[in-house]
Amino acid sequence: MIPVAEALSRVFDLVRPLGAEHVPLRVAAGRVLAEPVIAKFGQPPFPASSMDGYAVPTDDPAPGDRFDVIGESAAGHGFAGRLSAGQAVRIFTGAPVPEGGARVVIQEDVTRDGEQIVLREDLDPRHYIRPAGADFAAGTPFAPRRPLRPADIALIAAMGHGEVALRRRPEIGLIATGDELVMPGETPGPDQIVASNTFGLAAMIEAAGGIARMLPIACDTEASLEAVLDLAAGADLIVTVGGASVGDHDLVAKVAEARGMERAFYKVAMRPGKPLMAGRIGGIPMIGLPGNPVSAMVCGMIFVLPMMRVMLGLPAEPAPRRSVRLAIDMPANGPREHYMRARLDADGVTPFDSQDSARLGILSAADALIVRPPHDPARNKGEPVDIVEL
Repeated sequence: MIPVAEALSRVFDLVRPLGAEHVPLRVAAGRVLAEPVIAKFGQPPFPASSMDGYAVPTDDPAPGDRFDVIGESAAGHGFAGRLSAGQAVRIFTGAPVPEGGARVVIQEDVTRDGEQIVLREDLDPRHYIRPAGADFAAGTPFAPRRPLRPADIALIAAMGHGEVALRRRPEIGLIATGDELVMPGETPGPDQIVASNTFGLAAMIEAAGGIARMLPIACDTEASLEAVLDLAAGADLIVTVGGASVGDHDLVAKVAEARGMERAFYKVAMRPGKPLMAGRIGGIPMIGLPGNPVSAMVCGMIFVLPMMRVMLGLPAEPAPRRSVRLAIDMPANGPREHYMRARLDADGVTPFDSQDSARLGILSAADALIVRPPHDPARNKGEPVDIVEL
């Protein structure tokens, strides 16, 4: 068995950032840029008023000053002329400041008298002009190393782009194995159960920006598994579920090796998830997850999602953790890194009494996984522990 950190390092070595595709900005949210976006225009593209009022040609007017109103500047309809001494232009928020304008006097500080304005006492000292390029200048690059958020989409639109180059979404081939499995909606036989792992993994993959390709269930024969692996051709990553252990019916390793698999490792010192396998088969990265439902889902979070992040051009990093205080005492941990289902509340984090890797109901009720290092000593209530939020 190898430590989780070493296993992560080895699976990172199996994957590389995927190529780019050009996508309409309207559907780019949640995707990752493949190259920087360069602003075509500055924002604002001209000096703009930040308030309704009057543009005047002096930056230090005094109470009682009078100005002749010679026109109007509105958003999308600027004033074409130039301001001279003693003149003013009625202006609205977002409108271009006329040439010669040095300041916007807000309308609350003005008395209008026909085509003249008179400035009142206690003038607001601010100029209320947004300089051209105050937000960003033409040529400014934008290249966040994270999925694009709504504010990012608005920024790219303001930069003048209707289409962006994005990392291609990783296509993940999911293969459930075992004669005991039937699809949801089917009635299982007396010795069968409903396949759940690939459905949970597919939801996880798609929520993280990937494309889950659910392949037929592979029966416990070499021929069946060979046929389903053939269907995975073209995937960016193959994920098998079950059949990775050492039992007589666990065929994944045997079939993969017969197809020339370059194995990166087999077995990880973690709980749940020890019978984990990874490598490359026919040039495609492959990871074999345990068949226990919780084991498969936890290994998906700890290994598959970080691999996907690398394929999306993001940093090779483990699942994010944060420190939270324990709400109860915990006994010492064993020799494997333990990912314990737990709930979060105002008192801190509390592990569930049962950590049985077959119990999906507990995983569904959990808010977090407490991460216990190997041989972690007993912990008291109030001590900090690392968690991975679900």
